[in-house]
Amino acid sequence: MKVKNLLDDIETKSFEELNNLANKIINNLEQKSLEDFTQNYQELIRLNSYIEKKFQEETRSISKKTKEKIDAIISDGKKTKSNIQKN
Repeated sequence: MKVKNLLDDIETKSFEELNNLANKIINNLEQKSLEDFTQNYQELIRLNSYIEKKFQEETRSISKKTKEKIDAIISDGKKTKSNIQKN
């Protein structure tokens, strides 16, 4: 299967699958002529860029969820504290 075909559906792949794909491309690079090497290397650069972008998006998502949970805990703590003081 050509690398180009593999990259068509990278948005649906997990980080592990993307890592395996990158390793497969690297192994193929070691066995190619210079022309094929250049084309595969460019595909690897595109894949790496996509992995970095996906990783950054995941990091932001995790940070946002964590902040929301912390805010909810703090908010609940304040509500509980004010209820205790009223009684």
